[in-house]
Amino acid sequence: MENMQHDLQKRNGRGIRRLVRAWKSSFAGFKAAFKQEEAFRQELLLCVLLFPVALLLGGTGVEKALLAGSLLLVLIVELLNSAVEAVVDRVGLEYHQLSGQAKDMASAAVFLVILQAVVVWCLVLIPA
Repeated sequence: MENMQHDLQKRNGRGIRRLVRAWKSSFAGFKAAFKQEEAFRQELLLCVLLFPVALLLGGTGVEKALLAGSLLLVLIVELLNSAVEAVVDRVGLEYHQLSGQAKDMASAAVFLVILQAVVVWCLVLIPA
Protein backbone atom coordinates (compact mmCIF):
# COMPACT_ATOMS: atom_id res chain seq x y z
CA MET A 1 0.00 0.00 0.00
CA GLU A 2 2.78 2.38 0.89
CA ASN A 3 4.53 1.66 -2.44
CA MET A 4 1.30 2.45 -4.32
CA GLN A 5 1.02 5.82 -2.57
CA HIS A 6 4.66 6.59 -3.29
CA ASP A 7 4.24 5.69 -6.98
CA LEU A 8 1.13 7.85 -7.19
CA GLN A 9 2.98 10.80 -5.66
CA LYS A 10 5.86 10.35 -8.11
CA ARG A 11 3.48 10.22 -11.08
CA ASN A 12 1.35 13.20 -10.01
CA GLY A 13 4.17 15.27 -8.58
CA ARG A 14 4.06 17.49 -5.53
CA GLY A 15 3.46 21.15 -4.81
CA ILE A 16 2.99 23.41 -7.83
CA ARG A 17 3.56 20.54 -10.28
CA ARG A 18 0.66 18.60 -8.75
CA LEU A 19 -1.56 21.69 -8.87
CA VAL A 20 -0.74 22.28 -12.55
CA ARG A 21 -1.56 18.66 -13.40
CA ALA A 22 -4.80 18.84 -11.43
CA TRP A 23 -5.77 22.06 -13.23
CA LYS A 24 -5.03 20.45 -16.60
CA SER A 25 -7.18 17.44 -15.69
CA SER A 26 -10.02 19.69 -14.57
CA PHE A 27 -9.82 21.71 -17.77
CA ALA A 28 -9.85 18.48 -19.81
CA GLY A 29 -12.98 17.43 -17.92
CA PHE A 30 -14.74 20.72 -18.68
CA LYS A 31 -13.69 20.47 -22.31
CA ALA A 32 -14.95 16.89 -22.64
CA ALA A 33 -18.28 17.72 -20.98
CA PHE A 34 -18.76 20.77 -23.18
CA LYS A 35 -17.89 18.86 -26.34
CA GLN A 36 -19.87 15.68 -25.62
CA GLU A 37 -22.78 16.60 -23.36
CA GLU A 38 -25.60 18.75 -24.69
CA ALA A 39 -27.21 18.97 -21.25
CA PHE A 40 -23.98 20.42 -19.84
CA ARG A 41 -23.84 23.04 -22.61
CA GLN A 42 -27.46 24.03 -21.95
CA GLU A 43 -26.94 24.26 -18.20
CA LEU A 44 -23.70 26.19 -18.66
CA LEU A 45 -25.48 28.70 -20.90
CA LEU A 46 -28.22 29.09 -18.31
CA CYS A 47 -25.59 29.54 -15.59
CA VAL A 48 -23.72 32.19 -17.62
CA LEU A 49 -26.98 34.09 -18.16
CA LEU A 50 -28.32 33.78 -14.62
CA PHE A 51 -25.09 34.25 -12.64
CA PRO A 52 -25.04 38.05 -13.13
CA VAL A 53 -28.77 38.12 -12.38
CA ALA A 54 -28.08 36.29 -9.11
CA LEU A 55 -25.51 38.91 -8.13
CA LEU A 56 -27.85 41.76 -9.05
CA LEU A 57 -31.02 40.43 -7.45
CA GLY A 58 -29.53 38.95 -4.30
CA GLY A 59 -29.97 41.53 -1.57
CA THR A 60 -27.40 40.23 0.88
CA GLY A 61 -24.20 38.27 0.47
CA VAL A 62 -26.00 35.16 1.70
CA GLU A 63 -28.76 35.59 -0.90
CA LYS A 64 -26.22 36.11 -3.67
CA ALA A 65 -24.33 33.01 -2.53
CA LEU A 66 -27.50 30.94 -2.45
CA LEU A 67 -28.62 32.05 -5.91
CA ALA A 68 -25.20 31.71 -7.55
CA GLY A 69 -24.29 28.57 -5.61
CA SER A 70 -27.43 26.79 -6.68
CA LEU A 71 -26.43 27.40 -10.32
CA LEU A 72 -22.92 26.07 -9.78
CA LEU A 73 -24.33 23.03 -8.01
CA VAL A 74 -26.32 22.14 -11.14
CA LEU A 75 -23.10 22.14 -13.18
CA ILE A 76 -21.28 20.07 -10.56
CA VAL A 77 -23.96 17.40 -10.44
CA GLU A 78 -24.21 17.34 -14.25
CA LEU A 79 -20.46 16.70 -14.45
CA LEU A 80 -20.83 13.83 -11.97
CA ASN A 81 -23.78 12.47 -13.96
CA SER A 82 -21.71 12.57 -17.14
CA ALA A 83 -18.84 10.81 -15.35
CA VAL A 84 -21.16 8.02 -14.17
CA GLU A 85 -22.51 7.60 -17.69
CA ALA A 86 -19.00 7.47 -19.16
CA VAL A 87 -17.83 4.84 -16.67
CA VAL A 88 -20.92 2.70 -17.20
CA ASP A 89 -20.50 2.91 -20.97
CA ARG A 90 -16.80 2.08 -20.65
CA VAL A 91 -17.57 -1.07 -18.68
CA GLY A 92 -19.90 -2.37 -21.37
CA LEU A 93 -22.43 -1.20 -23.92
CA GLU A 94 -24.74 -4.17 -23.50
CA TYR A 95 -27.76 -3.55 -21.30
CA HIS A 96 -27.48 -4.53 -17.66
CA GLN A 97 -30.03 -3.68 -14.99
CA LEU A 98 -27.41 -2.23 -12.62
CA SER A 99 -25.96 -0.08 -15.41
CA GLY A 100 -29.42 1.28 -16.12
CA GLN A 101 -29.99 1.93 -12.42
CA ALA A 102 -26.68 3.78 -12.07
CA LYS A 103 -27.49 6.03 -15.02
CA ASP A 104 -31.06 6.61 -13.80
CA MET A 105 -29.88 7.50 -10.30
CA ALA A 106 -27.33 9.97 -11.63
CA SER A 107 -30.03 11.50 -13.81
CA ALA A 108 -32.33 11.71 -10.79
CA ALA A 109 -29.59 13.60 -8.92
CA VAL A 110 -29.49 16.17 -11.74
CA PHE A 111 -33.28 16.49 -11.60
CA LEU A 112 -33.21 17.04 -7.83
CA VAL A 113 -30.46 19.66 -7.97
CA ILE A 114 -32.35 21.57 -10.67
CA LEU A 115 -35.48 21.39 -8.49
CA GLN A 116 -33.42 22.62 -5.54
CA ALA A 117 -32.13 25.57 -7.60
CA VAL A 118 -35.67 26.53 -8.60
CA VAL A 119 -36.80 26.36 -4.96
CA VAL A 120 -33.85 28.49 -3.80
CA TRP A 121 -34.52 31.13 -6.47
CA CYS A 122 -38.24 31.21 -5.58
CA LEU A 123 -37.62 31.46 -1.83
CA VAL A 124 -35.04 34.21 -2.21
CA LEU A 125 -36.77 36.28 -4.87
CA ILE A 126 -40.49 35.90 -4.13
CA PRO A 127 -41.54 38.04 -1.15
CA ALA A 128 -43.08 36.09 1.72
